[in-house]
Amino acid sequence: MAQSDLIPIDSIQSRICFLRGEKIMFDRDLAWLYGVETKALNQAVRRNYERFPADFMFQLNEKEFLLLKSQIVTSSWGGTRRPPFAFTEQGIAMLSSVLKSPRAIQVHIQIIRTFTKIRRMLLAHRELNEKLEVLEKKYDKKFRVVFDTMKLLLKEEQVPKNKIGFCEW
Repeated sequence: MAQSDLIPIDSIQSRICFLRGEKIMFDRDLAWLYGVETKALNQAVRRNYERFPADFMFQLNEKEFLLLKSQIVTSSWGGTRRPPFAFTEQGIAMLSSVLKSPRAIQVHIQIIRTFTKIRRMLLAHRELNEKLEVLEKKYDKKFRVVFDTMKLLLKEEQVPKNKIGFCEW
């Protein structure tokens, strides 16, 4: 099975959120990608807790959890009752040492490729912005409108489009 056939990068990218200044993925999204129950993923993590320091994984605090719950419509029967775990890129990499199924290996590869793609996109925007600033200093005020418009367009591209549902604070 080709890696791209397993899970499209866009599907992974839509599950990456920004929280506490970090790109993270929630335990439920990772469990879905890996094809296991959230309970099973969290149990595997708890059995190997020393592999997940605070910069690899953290549990949402009460305020974050309430905000998350308000973003997700749940029934009175189901839904998350405990604050979920959030995994940083390093924590997701560590999951590969805990979850060892063939699917987990392929999903892990796709997730790392997705994080790399996002990092490259952010770097490209930063480099383009720096080049614009150099050009702006070089040319006179006649081009101010052009430069302001280009910066506005770049700024809009950098902000991910809001998807329906919860993703970032």
